[in-house]
Amino acid sequence: ICCCFLNGSGEEVCEAKNLGPSSGPNRLRDLCTFCTISLDQEEVYRTKVYEKSVSPFYGEDFYFEIPRPFQCLSFYVYAKSMFQIRDLPVGKVAIRKEDLCKYCGKENWFQLQPVDPHSEVQGKVHLEMKLNELITENGSICQQLVVQIIACQGLPLISGQNCDPYATVTLVGPARSDQKKTKVKKKTSDPHSQFTMFWQEEDIEKLEIKVELWNNGNLAQDVFLGETRVSVKILRNDNVHRAWYLLQPKGNGTKSKPDDLGSLRLKVTYTEDNVLPSAFYTALRNLMLKSLDVKPISASAAHVLGDICRESVGYEALLPVVRLLLHHNRLLPFLTSVAALELENTQEANTIFRGNSLATRCIDDMIKIVGKSYLTVTLKPVLNEIFESNKTCEIDPVKLKEGDNVEVNKENLQGYVQKVFTSVTQSSSSCPPLMCDVFRSLRQLASKRFPADPHVQYSAVSSFIFLRFFAVAVLSPHTFQLRSHHPDPEISRTLTLISKTIQSLGSWGSLSKNKLVRQLLVICVLKEPTFEKFSTRYNKTEYFYIFKIPVLVHKRAQGRKRIGKKNFKKRWLRVTNQELSYHKQKGKEALCVIPVKNILGVEKLEESAFNRKNMFQVIHSEKPLYVQAGNCVETNSWIEVLSQVSRCNPGRLSTFHPSAYVGGSWLCCKELNENTPGCKPCTATVLANIQLDIDCDRETERIFSFFSSNRSRLQKMEDACAGMSVYLGQQEECSAFTIQDPKETFRTIKELGEVLDDLQAQHDSKGALTDEPGTM
Repeated sequence: ICCCFLNGSGEEVCEAKNLGPSSGPNRLRDLCTFCTISLDQEEVYRTKVYEKSVSPFYGEDFYFEIPRPFQCLSFYVYAKSMFQIRDLPVGKVAIRKEDLCKYCGKENWFQLQPVDPHSEVQGKVHLEMKLNELITENGSICQQLVVQIIACQGLPLISGQNCDPYATVTLVGPARSDQKKTKVKKKTSDPHSQFTMFWQEEDIEKLEIKVELWNNGNLAQDVFLGETRVSVKILRNDNVHRAWYLLQPKGNGTKSKPDDLGSLRLKVTYTEDNVLPSAFYTALRNLMLKSLDVKPISASAAHVLGDICRESVGYEALLPVVRLLLHHNRLLPFLTSVAALELENTQEANTIFRGNSLATRCIDDMIKIVGKSYLTVTLKPVLNEIFESNKTCEIDPVKLKEGDNVEVNKENLQGYVQKVFTSVTQSSSSCPPLMCDVFRSLRQLASKRFPADPHVQYSAVSSFIFLRFFAVAVLSPHTFQLRSHHPDPEISRTLTLISKTIQSLGSWGSLSKNKLVRQLLVICVLKEPTFEKFSTRYNKTEYFYIFKIPVLVHKRAQGRKRIGKKNFKKRWLRVTNQELSYHKQKGKEALCVIPVKNILGVEKLEESAFNRKNMFQVIHSEKPLYVQAGNCVETNSWIEVLSQVSRCNPGRLSTFHPSAYVGGSWLCCKELNENTPGCKPCTATVLANIQLDIDCDRETERIFSFFSSNRSRLQKMEDACAGMSVYLGQQEECSAFTIQDPKETFRTIKELGEVLDDLQAQHDSKGALTDEPGTM
């Protein structure tokens, strides 16, 4: 990914309807289907397989950082059949990068398009064209055109490896079509060649160069990789033209109207941040950090941001504020202040922290950030048991299946609920210190606001710890990376029943009103000492536990003197906070175990090392372990997890070799000694602390983006402050904002305006990067 861009994408694959041709042998009523998400042609996620239906409801959502440039975000629908060797492609939806903003944040129905091999293209080609005039022996003038393929980037993988590309270059005119072909370049995404073509007395306006990229299929059919067409008239004013061109489908994708293959409902959210050097964000960052010192808190820059973004993006804009304050260790006093402000406007104790307010959203975001590892320790073992044992727990007579025994189901459900509650109530020592501090502060504020209610201090905590944390994690474990996929309908129903029971603990006053909940509740309501544990800080140690679900990867065999194709084996790689291991099959005994304490570095590996993409290396006390992951997102995920669990290891390396030691030398630096120190600095590492993993520049850029897109509401708030300062009393235009002190709020908004104007000027002076065809 380009150094000044940080991309994030979130997709929800909602449902499909009327899949497949309306008639014929390929009708899909008897087939199961699934969806995949791809960056160009590289699959990064897939849904689980759904039962036989031409209108399945998928309902799965995915969020991931985009680690590399891309042209299209694509969604493929496949039909799975036990009688077919390969899954049958039904159709696809491909959204070009520049069009993502049109659909961002909204659900849209997209018509499925056919999966045509000639339209499946990705990558770009760097061309140079020169036009020379030569005088022949008979004195006539001849035009000489020199075409050079300088480089290619982003060509697709073929069977998990770099392709064997070659190119054809064709000079196309009204009366000619001269073609030349390059040699095949083995296992590379960077082929380059030079061609020379001649012609006489032809109109330059009518000539064009067509460059086609192909993968050599050896005994199989060659695969089309993409093409680009450049008019020769571009050399009319300049004898040399050099530019990057995105590869296009054959014939630029023109085709007849496709059959009705059905449609797919998607919700896509895409953000792209143009992050400037750190110095440009100093003023805005300081203004946000100063928020907790502003009195009243409603006049602070952070509160103003939440106020003006409330209608347009909800409280989504508060997440970068929370992360920024968390990084600088200033989150606790800010949360205390906004919670106190909300309590001032809360009239009844039984409604405490029940709304979707600025305070509850900030605390909710904090819990999800710092409590991720806490959930892994607490819920993951129980959830794994629920998924693997798959016992029926339905107790609703209307939903019981034939043959179900309601008493057995009730006993199964009680057992699961007991295990979840036991795990939760015994986990207080693992609760992150910041969560403990915030909960203690909420208890004190609630008791002060409602001194006559002895239980309000506990309901203030339970609304977050149960309703907004454990209950949500049980209901949607994939959202918190506790499971890799959505559960099937039966397990989902079990999780729903358990989640409802947990929610009942948060709804302190409603326990006696719900007969079904009373029937499900198999343990007493938590006693006061348990809440004391959650909201009391016992020590300053934060517990981190990271567990990576085993996935299929390619691993280079260890200890081999020669490196060949046969040295790469498919293995299951697994990491806990104690060890990294790989296995021949999932669940089988480990073939090799590397203690986490022995890991000295985790870095990406150059493609040229083994002519394979998506590779990384685990450097430890013995030979490096070279691993090829399934895609670019998965590669980044593995590197992040392994780096997290090994960051505090003593003896971590400061340099590494980005390539491999092959044929008696390092491919990167050509050093002959295998034990020579690395030739490239290692990726910067910090202590295993979530606060230090936050990119403050990016978070400040996100804050700037939210302010910029809501500048009109910021102006309205400024006008409301001015009006309140002149005219006493609450004005109608002021009711949309929280303005306790008009003068202080007005001062903050004016300061914000100046900072935003300066930052916008810096953005304008830098200019926008572009990958439009023909640009440099």
